[in-house]
Amino acid sequence: MIFTEVEEIKGLWIIQPKIIKDERGHFFESFRENEFNKYIPNIKFVQENEAYSTYGVLRGMHYQEEPYAQSKLVRVIKGEVQDVALDIRKDSPTYGKHYSIILSEENNKQFFIPKGFAHGYLVLSKEAIFQYKVDEYYNKKSENGCLFKNYGLKWLLCLDEIKVSGKDNLF
Repeated sequence: MIFTEVEEIKGLWIIQPKIIKDERGHFFESFRENEFNKYIPNIKFVQENEAYSTYGVLRGMHYQEEPYAQSKLVRVIKGEVQDVALDIRKDSPTYGKHYSIILSEENNKQFFIPKGFAHGYLVLSKEAIFQYKVDEYYNKKSENGCLFKNYGLKWLLCLDEIKVSGKDNLF
């Protein structure tokens, strides 16, 4: 795997697996703890989640408050999404800045988002399956978010094409 830290916002990482292809298809390691911890130490994932969504669905911008804050390792199994991380660490020099990346079944990139970031993604394909690991269990009482229309976030679809849950429209 190739690990690349995002220059603009420290703590965010793009992980590109080494893909082995032949006439039968392809194979790659999507996670290997010992290699992962060489670059991103002290992370132990405890839960893995998967979401299916259709074109225009935006899920986010979510985070959990301390002491249940979560780091996430996200990837797309099927389709294509615009994935966005917003730095909400008040003591960070990049507080309020965001980073956007395209994740797809074609590029197989993964995106690591540490604690202290709000996270969301927008489905750009007809449908998408989004999978992510977290290092803290979900805790409903600590759930929070930021309104996806704020913070200068630049989505790749027009607002009238975007579908969000009622909850995501209230943050």
